[in-house]
Amino acid sequence: MTGYRTSMQIVGDLLSAAQQSGQEGIKTTSLITKANLPHSRLSKLLTNLTGSGLINKIEFDGKNTYVITPKGRQYLESYLKFADVAQSFGLEL
Repeated sequence: MTGYRTSMQIVGDLLSAAQQSGQEGIKTTSLITKANLPHSRLSKLLTNLTGSGLINKIEFDGKNTYVITPKGRQYLESYLKFADVAQSFGLEL
């Protein structure tokens, strides 16, 4: 049985999903599925991520699409390196 994810792990999952979608971006429904989050929690996190400049929100035809920014890519890269080092020492994030 897996434990609960930390906020850092959830942010990492969201940024990974956005990065994998490329420059076309990812829609809210796909983020809900890939990050395995309820819509209410996802909305709060996306507000924080867009406010921090890690993700850009693009509104078109009443639908939201999210694209990872260069700052978001840098954060994700640093997070993945840190998670790898922590795991090699047997630590959990």
